[in-house]
Amino acid sequence: MSDMVELGSRIRKQRRLKKMSQSDLAGDDLSHSYISLLESGKRTPSEDVLRRIAVRLECEPAYLLECLAPDPSGSLEMELSYAEMSLADGAPQVALDAFVAVRERSGEEGPAEVRSAAGFGVARSLEALGRLEEALVEYERLRDGDTDGPGSVSDLAVVIALCRCYRELGDLAHAVELAESKLADLQRLGIAASVTAVELTSTLVGLYTERGDLHRAGYLASRAIEQAERLTDDRARGAAYWNASLVAHRAGRATDALAFVRRALALYAEGEDQRAMARLRNAYAVVLLDAETPDAVAAREQLTLAERELSRHGSTVDQAYCQTALARADLALDDSAGAADRARSALALLGTGHRLQTARTLLVLARAELRQGRPEQAREACERAALTLEASEATRQAGFAWAELAEIQQDAGDVPGSLEAYRESLRCLGYRSGGIPATATEPRGGTAAAG
Repeated sequence: MSDMVELGSRIRKQRRLKKMSQSDLAGDDLSHSYISLLESGKRTPSEDVLRRIAVRLECEPAYLLECLAPDPSGSLEMELSYAEMSLADGAPQVALDAFVAVRERSGEEGPAEVRSAAGFGVARSLEALGRLEEALVEYERLRDGDTDGPGSVSDLAVVIALCRCYRELGDLAHAVELAESKLADLQRLGIAASVTAVELTSTLVGLYTERGDLHRAGYLASRAIEQAERLTDDRARGAAYWNASLVAHRAGRATDALAFVRRALALYAEGEDQRAMARLRNAYAVVLLDAETPDAVAAREQLTLAERELSRHGSTVDQAYCQTALARADLALDDSAGAADRARSALALLGTGHRLQTARTLLVLARAELRQGRPEQAREACERAALTLEASEATRQAGFAWAELAEIQQDAGDVPGSLEAYRESLRCLGYRSGGIPATATEPRGGTAAAG
């Protein structure tokens, strides 16, 4: 019997003697599936994990620790591969347990590349679980400890991830500052365009689009496409076209947005990133819903495919984006009750951290509530959305949220409230008086940036 099988047998025996379930033994810091793998001899735990388990089983730590043999050559790399596969297969908690175990086993004296890879995996797993504040701590720790230089792929990947988290948390100013600083580093050092560098530029496109600076976003989108076309990597080219579609969509250029997003779909179809493909289908559906002649049926078809893939490979925020878009499709197909249910489901998935997407989802919920004859609930949801957007410095989007509220209050017969909401809208859009210009159009519901 191998050492790990023997260890699993001892853990299982002690657990049953204590009349504990695997979930009881897992507690708050491990998972049921991790305990199951331990007991079947398929996982090699760290000494720290075994000591915690021994305390819960009320047995001597030595009884379990004596089963641990020195790490065989390459075992940490195998554990990393298992963790990566778990994350790719849509099991972020299992992946988190595995990455933490590798990091603990590698210790301070272990290979630096293993510790770095495990730390990056921990951060990505936390992000996939929707634990953004914790993910930020891990990403910042990686950035502070980076030794590969300001232009390395690992460094850029961490910065992109940080920007993504700060954006979801509504801190657009810090995300933009971080991305611009890193882009300036690359230019100063004369580092040639790479796949990850193009992804950084594309991420910055999404950030400026969120803030409403479509001029800067448009310039960077064109530059990203130029850089990406000089590369042979479909992922970089797809990301560039994806964010160019986002800019065109927010600027009200539906034809351009459709052309860009279809180009991105064709490029991503050549790869194996199912999560990215599903998120892109979601973006495509939003463009279809906001086209001059909306196609809600085609949008729902794309979203159904996306929903299926994201249930397996997506994070909670990915799934929430999809649920919000499905709610918009329901509204277009006159299913206001279904739309409200979808929007509430999205809000539950988002929790309290994802401020920008929460605001967009609240706007959809407001429309659904109004159509069901609940103007007060609609007003409350819309006002919450506008205030959330303003707090996130997405003032342009906040302006359109206030305008949405004005329409809702007007439909409900609240003329004074409607006028006040219009004034707030003008203020956010940078006007002291007068009407909203004819060119200031904003698709309702928004879409996810590719970065």
